[in-house]
Amino acid sequence: MNTANAISIPTVDLGSLHLIAAALVCAERGWPVIPLHPGTKRPAGHPERACPGTGRCESGHCTPEQRATTAPELIHAAWAQKPYNVGIATGPAGLLVIDLDVCKPEDPEGAPDGATSFTALCERAGEPVPLTYQVRTPSGGRHLYFTAPKDVRLKSSVSRLGPHIDTRAWGGYVVAANSTTPRGAYEVAENTVVAKLPPWLTALLVEPTRSAEPPALSPVKDGTKAARTALERECAVIRAATEGGPNGRNKTLHTSTCKVARFVAWDLISRHTVEEAIQAAGESTGLSAAECRTTIRSGLEWILAHATPRQAT
Repeated sequence: MNTANAISIPTVDLGSLHLIAAALVCAERGWPVIPLHPGTKRPAGHPERACPGTGRCESGHCTPEQRATTAPELIHAAWAQKPYNVGIATGPAGLLVIDLDVCKPEDPEGAPDGATSFTALCERAGEPVPLTYQVRTPSGGRHLYFTAPKDVRLKSSVSRLGPHIDTRAWGGYVVAANSTTPRGAYEVAENTVVAKLPPWLTALLVEPTRSAEPPALSPVKDGTKAARTALERECAVIRAATEGGPNGRNKTLHTSTCKVARFVAWDLISRHTVEEAIQAAGESTGLSAAECRTTIRSGLEWILAHATPRQAT
């Protein structure tokens, strides 16, 4: 055999086959997919704050949503490398997914989980719980898939519909069925057609019309005047950030968090107050709740470990 002319055939990890199949099934449905780090819910690739500004990011950071694809050849090429979990970019897929989460250990006893909150929401509206395609999450929660209305651009939301009810639309993604984490697998719970999002739910999720001027931040009452002023100023900076580039949303979120974290280190304002205000500001730009929490925690922890004495003020 003439090895010089032999064709190189890429090998595929057998453990990736069911994940390649899951990604291709999503693509066939018209749902663009992204690779998630094996065994996790985190997108593969660099975050916005570490964007090198080269290659496909030369004109600005390419978010996971922008990298999502339905092209079979790109899916085969990506999932042949590693057993990536599968993420669905909900906005480009034309989906709105309602995430019914379970209660957290820190929740008070008797607090409603997402399923209970959603059932109560439907009852108050005088509507039945919609029947649609559903995925069971490893924690015991549910993802309810809906076709998003074409005449409105719905964004992801956190607790807008009720306790432990999040939504994933533009600016977000969900983990597809057959992906796995150390806690278990994402499994199809209701294998039926994806229903249209009911109009009454659409009305609850439509963003209010914004005025030309950004809304004023709620006054911060905790902490010293200097700390409160710094927090309010940085929240305004975060809300004004735009997607992509060296001054993108995530980079701005991290930088502003670090600036305010000094006041936490100096005991001039509580960490809870800072996290709550900056989380709200970050989510208002379209960043997911999880990405905001990760970035904020990273900035706070680094400053708390390396802050200079208060005399540096």
